[in-house]
Amino acid sequence: MEQEANKKRKIIHIDMDAFYASVEQRDFPEYRGKPVIVGGPPNSRGVVATASYEARKFGVRSAMSSRRAVQLCPEGIFVYPRFDVYKEVSRHIREIFDRYTDLIEPLSLDEAYLDVSVDKLGIGSAIEIAKLIKQAIKDELRLTASAGVSINKFVAKIASDMNKPDGLTFIGPSQITTFMEQLPVEKFHGVGKVTAEKMKKMGLHTGGDLKRLSENEMKQYFGKPGGFYYRIVRGIDEREVQPHRETKSAGAEDTFPVDLTEAEEMNRELERIGGLVTTRLKRHNLKGRTITLKIKYSDFKQITRNQSLSFATDDLEVIVRTAKQLLAAVDHEDKAIRLLGISLSNFGELITIHGSSTQLSLFD
Repeated sequence: MEQEANKKRKIIHIDMDAFYASVEQRDFPEYRGKPVIVGGPPNSRGVVATASYEARKFGVRSAMSSRRAVQLCPEGIFVYPRFDVYKEVSRHIREIFDRYTDLIEPLSLDEAYLDVSVDKLGIGSAIEIAKLIKQAIKDELRLTASAGVSINKFVAKIASDMNKPDGLTFIGPSQITTFMEQLPVEKFHGVGKVTAEKMKKMGLHTGGDLKRLSENEMKQYFGKPGGFYYRIVRGIDEREVQPHRETKSAGAEDTFPVDLTEAEEMNRELERIGGLVTTRLKRHNLKGRTITLKIKYSDFKQITRNQSLSFATDDLEVIVRTAKQLLAAVDHEDKAIRLLGISLSNFGELITIHGSSTQLSLFD
């Protein structure tokens, strides 16, 4: 079996708990125990970068518009992100990782994969290393992290999300088949809300349901990602932890429940999506020179338009203004718009996070 090849790998996924909000609560005692929302000001076109667990009880989530967040949580404390502080904390976290392995793949400022199949200190146990990392983060930074431990990246990432905050979940080789069969489709990383809804309408609610389909059927129904879904539902993920991955692009897109026909509502959505893109660029320490607009129409025809700037940017106003200009220059032929997306690329020099490069996959 292909899964056998992964059995000797020891993969940890570390994910900081409500990272930006937790840093704010650590540094400002008056915020502790209160709903903290890091992101754009309330009633602005900004978005939520991170919400504290107190704010999440009201339904506030990352990527939500600030306007919606204040409706859900009127007593929320809105805090503008301090990215310089978060980056410094992130560097310290990386130093902790470095004590145990050089095979570290940062995904953003607040999460990373570690391959500890052979660890520097000869500890031998991935679970024990995860415990030591969590304790060091708590002792040295007064923050908490959740950890997932398994034989591959996909399962480790899901595991880290299971017992937040301050959790540690191990899913061993003998557990993977049952675990994946019981996992709801919306919990599969890479399955967005639109794909999850499509799956459910087809009667596919769990990994076990997906497992009934052949690889060709998966590709037929879900395109190229279908091949990936076919493998991961069987616990097969041979992707290595890669410390050096070149960044290609970063962005966000959204499929709308109701197709858009009016320029005003299209521009409003671009403002929201632009806010997401800006937050993600800052989180990943990136600035791009080329802005690309993606449009998918109700007939599923898809086009892209892009513009290259003379300077690299992560500025919300520049990104949204450029996207709106690109949109206005397109003849839509009276067709309604099903999806809009904005991405930035052409980063020039390789950007480093935690001292090593990273590639983003943010269209989800």
